[in-house]
Amino acid sequence: MQASQQMQRAGPAQRAACRPSRASRVNVRAAAPVAQATSDAKFADYKPRFAFFFPGQGAQSVGMAKDLVADCPAAKELFDKASGILGYDLLQVCVEGPKEKLNTTAVSQPAIYVASLAAIEKIRATEGQAVLDAVDVTCGLSLGEYTALAFAGAMSFEDGLKLVKLRGESMQAAADAVQSGMVSVIGLDSDKVAELCAAATAEVGEDKAIRIANYLCPGNYAVSGSIEGCEAVERLGKSFKARMTVRLAVAGAFHTSYMAPAAEKLQAALAATAIVTPRIPVISNVDAQPHSDPQVIKAILAQQLTSPVQWETTLKTLLEKGLEKSYEVGPGKVIAGIMKRIDKKAEITNVEA
Repeated sequence: MQASQQMQRAGPAQRAACRPSRASRVNVRAAAPVAQATSDAKFADYKPRFAFFFPGQGAQSVGMAKDLVADCPAAKELFDKASGILGYDLLQVCVEGPKEKLNTTAVSQPAIYVASLAAIEKIRATEGQAVLDAVDVTCGLSLGEYTALAFAGAMSFEDGLKLVKLRGESMQAAADAVQSGMVSVIGLDSDKVAELCAAATAEVGEDKAIRIANYLCPGNYAVSGSIEGCEAVERLGKSFKARMTVRLAVAGAFHTSYMAPAAEKLQAALAATAIVTPRIPVISNVDAQPHSDPQVIKAILAQQLTSPVQWETTLKTLLEKGLEKSYEVGPGKVIAGIMKRIDKKAEITNVEA
């Protein structure tokens, strides 16, 4: 799932400083691990101080990027490049909608990826390159992991967009093939949510099972699976003392084996994509660890579609390792809300697209 569904303008002088730049090197079970490495020689002892976080699907809204591209030529250039790759005017859809089109999985994922990297150009213009150079760790929520890898130089803007385009289209196709869904469960710890899923699965059968798909923050988890499994979770939630359950407006059961057909398509595309070692640690959604080996990164990106998102562990680990400040870069403020749920004193700044 794209978990974000749960939760300055630049002045004239700054506008002049914002110049176009070169392409950025800017059955429901978790899949069997294809990338076993949970430690990494290059990034094993990383000490995070300043992080950039990138949002996932659900952060989009009609009107996003309007002011950004008006003030920053480099941001507009990214949208122009994106439109050439996608075959439609992405900026027009972001600014004018319609909402129904922007909210589709196939469109919202490229839109958020491009808008988030366009917001990087806003930071470059308003705060300077030194701020970007000071970032020593990055990660993104589901889709946002691709944005983080592009920012960290592991892949080009163009290659990342092509992967995101395929990812969105393939996830939509997988969701259309078999009816499935997601439910947000609020007010329970992760063990209780797992028990709730087990009880729901016992009712509907293992072939219609439902599992935790997103570990967001304490008391906020998303579960994924069959429609019958979703209905059972909603029905049983109160007896497990959940504060509430909310059916999510997503195409299907993201981050479960329902997405295996999409993962297969993505794996083939990843094999043909140039990915290099990131210049800074990029924390994986699959295991909450950084990886430097391009082959491991490729494997993990494919595995991500059928694996739970370990966002809670990611943020807690960064804070425990000494993270001092962070920016949420791109549409929405979901990540900031999650961070504050984990640590009220955490310093996080929104740089919206």
